[in-house]
Amino acid sequence: MPNELDETDVSTINTQGRDVHVIDKKVAVTLDGGDKVMNVLVWLLPPIIGGIVYFFRKTKARNYLQQLQQKIQHAASTIDNYQEQRVVILQNTAKLVDKASALDKDTFTEIAKMRANAVSDDQARIELAEKLGAAEKSINIALENYPELKAHAAIRDAMQQNAYLQQEITAAREIYNDCVLRWNTEIFQQWAKKYVAAKAGYTTRIPFILSQAMKDASRGVFF
Repeated sequence: MPNELDETDVSTINTQGRDVHVIDKKVAVTLDGGDKVMNVLVWLLPPIIGGIVYFFRKTKARNYLQQLQQKIQHAASTIDNYQEQRVVILQNTAKLVDKASALDKDTFTEIAKMRANAVSDDQARIELAEKLGAAEKSINIALENYPELKAHAAIRDAMQQNAYLQQEITAAREIYNDCVLRWNTEIFQQWAKKYVAAKAGYTTRIPFILSQAMKDASRGVFF
């Protein structure tokens, strides 16, 4: 029997490559025939035993999913906190750079808007990340035009802090995505969690999505 996966078989090679994308679609939890049968079987147990099993399994499942939702909210809040710190750092850096160069005034306006607008959902969180990237790019362009500014201690420290915060944001997004994956898995587990999720109208959650602009930028030439 030939190998199911043969890396030497050129007929199965995709020379064009394949890009992957996060699907922006929420899937609702629904109960199928097997789930309903299982729910009935619990009640076919002796009344007291069936009632106890039914009550405790559902209560435990409901509490677990509610706690998991709080964990997801905490992970999202961590991303927001780091992004807020990054806004402040870039705003301070922009002020330092502007004192010695002609920084694009729109940069100040955009950063000011970032501080004024609260992040309300995942889409707003993604848009803020993209704006932060644009502001950082504008500052870097100014630094390239004025190389002597790179030696400015305050500017150098600020940009190092910005790079550190970006790493923390990336790590926080990974934790958020792990929580989302856990949620998306748990709400379909038989039978109590799935039953609670279906009755509560829960759906899957969308992990962090990188904007097309950021994807295109990641493929650029940096050196």
